[in-house]
Order: sequence, then C-alpha cells, then structure tokens
Amino acid sequence: MTAGGPERDAAPGDRDGATTGGPAPGAVLVVVEQLRRSVPGGIGTYARGLLQGLRSLERAEVPDVALYASRGRARPDPLLALGFPVVSAPVPGPVLTRAWDHALVGGPRRFDVVHAVSLATPPPRGRTVVVAIHDLAWRHVPDAYPSRGRRWHEAALRRALRRGSRFVVASGAVRDELASEGVAPEAVALIPLGSDHLPAPDDDAGRALLAGLGVQGPFLLSVGTLEPRKNLARLGQAYALARRSLPEPWPLVVVGPAGWGRAQDAGGAGVVFAGRHSGATLAALYQRARLLAYVPVEEGYGLPPLEAMRLGTPVVASPVPSVGDAALAVDPLSVEDIADALVRAAGDEVLRHDLAARGRAHAERLTWAASARAHLAVWSAGR
Repeated sequence: MTAGGPERDAAPGDRDGATTGGPAPGAVLVVVEQLRRSVPGGIGTYARGLLQGLRSLERAEVPDVALYASRGRARPDPLLALGFPVVSAPVPGPVLTRAWDHALVGGPRRFDVVHAVSLATPPPRGRTVVVAIHDLAWRHVPDAYPSRGRRWHEAALRRALRRGSRFVVASGAVRDELASEGVAPEAVALIPLGSDHLPAPDDDAGRALLAGLGVQGPFLLSVGTLEPRKNLARLGQAYALARRSLPEPWPLVVVGPAGWGRAQDAGGAGVVFAGRHSGATLAALYQRARLLAYVPVEEGYGLPPLEAMRLGTPVVASPVPSVGDAALAVDPLSVEDIADALVRAAGDEVLRHDLAARGRAHAERLTWAASARAHLAVWSAGR
C-alpha cells in the first residue's frame, strides 16, 4: 500500500455515469477510455485481451464486470461488442480524463473494485483501485516523448500511486521501478499478458494488401506505432545494410498507425509503409513474413513479437520482456547488430526453424485466460 489517503469527487452520487440495473457485491468497473482513442496501441490490446480472457472463463469464476468510458459517438456503442455492460460518462474523452486528473468525477459508486488499464485513473471514492502500469518509458527515453506528454505521464503516475491500492505490471523491471517509488512488494502483481488475441489469418486479405503495396514474394515485417521510441530510424539503417546481403533484396514492410515524430526517417529503398492493420489481415502478414523485426529502445512488454511467435514467425527483437529467450536478441542502439540479425534470421534456415519452434512454444504458454484469472485474484484480494 502506498502512502496517501483516498481522494474524493466533488460530484455527488453517480451523475458522471449511467447504466441499467445494479451490480452485485464484488462488481468490478474496468476503465477502458483507451479504447475510445483513435490509436489504442498496446494498452488497448491489453484491455481487449483481458476482457477476452474473462469471457473465456466459466461464468461462476467471474464477478459482475462493467466497462467505463467517455460518451461514445456511435450508436450502438462499439464497446458493447466486448461483451460487457458499458457505463458511459455524459462528456467526451478529453473532458473526462481532465476531470479524473482533478478528482472531479470518478464513476458510479456502486462498484467495489475499479481497474484502470492505464495511468488514466479515476479517484477512488472509497473503493479499491487497481492500476495497470505498463512502463515508465518517459523517464528512460525522454527525447522519445513530447514535453507535454512527459509532464502528463509523470503527474499521472503520482496520481496512480496515491489512488491505487494494488498494481498490475507485466515485467519485473516495472515491478522494481515501483518498489523504488515506495510501493510495497505485496501491492504489485506481476501478470504476463496473453498472445492469443488475433483471429485466424485471412490470407486473401493479406495477399491483396501486399499486392496493392507492390510487394511480391518474401518480405521482412515490422509492426508497431510509428513513434521515436520504436527505433524505426535505426531499423531503417540496419535494413539498408542488410538488404545487400539478403538472398534477394526483400522489402521491409512497416505496419502501424502514425504516432508522432518522423516515421519517414526509417524510409529508403525497399521500405514500404503499409499503415494500420489489425485482426485477420495482420495475422496473415505475420504468417507470410520471413521475420518480424521489433527493436524499440524502451518497451514495457512488447505484444507484436508474441503475436508473430504464435504464428510461427521468427523474431528479431530488443530484449523486451515478452520474448523470453525465444527471439534473436539485438542491441537496439547498434545498427550493425540489428543488420546482422536481419540477415541471419531471414536467410539461415536452421536458425529460422529454431526461432519459429521456440517462439511458438513460448507464445502458446501465454494466454489471456491465464492472465484474466490472475487479474481476478488481484481484484478479489483488494476487496
């Protein structure tokens, strides 16, 4: 438990949220405002995976769960497709998160546990608040964040540590950082994330996408939000070195939504930007690629390597927490090291077979059902 008493809303009652019926004792309100964003990112994948895992469990194992977010624009609310009731605040997202920051609203009182999937954390109102903290990357690579983003993340971490009574992390490194912030070890649960959230590959969609990009035959793949922390500039330089040593000048297909910064710095001969794709199309790209290159300078966990491993794709990666010893590890600050790994993982068939087998075995051990059960234990302990 961290120091500091519970914060209270200025708003009385439940007027900042509306739902039908009243949840039974032990009910959990999952804060999923991240899923309202145009680019939900890895945190959005975590939120969806957790809910997928809960749905897969026996009904008797799962308490009443509802989702909490800002007012949706579409009708019916797309969050309803996740299979849980939705509590919608009557304000748009930027207003709601600012109100959380200033402890003006906190969601309906009639839930026992509030689970925040990110640092955007409502005030407790006397309830147990569990916060998922994915990384403290803004401290380690400050130049990879806008100054406004660094300030918000630091303030949000301080609020989360005051408001939360328990914390969920996906890596030992983040657990250790929370300990250095004064969080008691028993208040932190280390819960690996799942790898089984992608649907079956849609090979026709993948083939059509590649044809539209002018990609025929083998290719290398990189997946992730296009932002400085993902190290795309060095990856592009490494690919330029590696390309001349590949059996053929196979292209590098870069998949991901625009974040911020200069994604074009990764550009050059053979680099193809595919934009944002998800679901069955993304699964098809993983399955068809010679390898996935994932070399961020800082990462709290790293879901794309797990997605690729589950589909049998060899992975070249920074030593991110998700990969264990199942990837060909590289120094993300060394262009030469990344280039050498790209050549080896793309062309050495013995190594490729070994990476694919180790990666698939590693990923298949990590399921969202197991992750959801571990979350249930945290929620139960907090009540």
